[in-house]
Amino acid sequence: MKIITLNLNGIRSASRKGLFPWISRAGADAVCVQELKAQEGDLDGIMRAPGRMRGYFHHAEKKGYSGVGLYCRREPDRVAAGLGNREADSEGRYLRADFGRLSVVSVYLPSGSAGPHRQAAKFRFLDHFFPHLKKLAAEGREVVLCGDWNIAHREIDLRNWRTNQKNSGFLPEERQWLTRVFDELGWVDVYRRLHPQATGAAYTWWSNRGQAYAKNVGWRIDYHVATPKLAATARRAAIYKSRRFSDHAPLTIEYDFKI
Repeated sequence: MKIITLNLNGIRSASRKGLFPWISRAGADAVCVQELKAQEGDLDGIMRAPGRMRGYFHHAEKKGYSGVGLYCRREPDRVAAGLGNREADSEGRYLRADFGRLSVVSVYLPSGSAGPHRQAAKFRFLDHFFPHLKKLAAEGREVVLCGDWNIAHREIDLRNWRTNQKNSGFLPEERQWLTRVFDELGWVDVYRRLHPQATGAAYTWWSNRGQAYAKNVGWRIDYHVATPKLAATARRAAIYKSRRFSDHAPLTIEYDFKI
């Protein structure tokens, strides 16, 4: 089973950059995308169904903002959008597809970088999301949550960690929250399981300012977070950098698990 996650920073922009022919050739079973920045009526045929895959979407109410999607090679048994939280669901941040005993989730956590009001919204999301993750882990299913979590967990997860300790995405409270997700709830950071010491090669996002991408001044904020049994089947991880579809790079992980 091969699953890809990518923050698009706009589905229409990513499409113009050649994303969908690449998805058609990638051979993935599921592709989780975030930050659609589009409504249902903005999507053309290839955006809805690239190659032999079919897309499912949870759009934000605000135009040109947020939104998540899932492209699936096999038709899911069930698709469910939202967390049951009005603020989060109006921003289109959570989409789940069930396949037998497996659930694949495309998730997009808020960024707090726009200012204190958005950081407060991010903390509200984390407060609601933690008990949801606890409940999800107790379902007894195999689950992988793929997406942009907007948190770099450890110092090795970003180039300039010393100067970012007071910035959203690397705040001590955010990092501690993610530690609790792993240590207290038992979820597994799948990429880190495969590559426990990777630094620069692990980055998935680069600022558009300066020459961050050229100098690899990046952050690792895109994750596969899985139940322990599923995470144990992960065999290979790759971050695709040959072409740029977004300010993020696609993260692909292959599992010894049949979807």
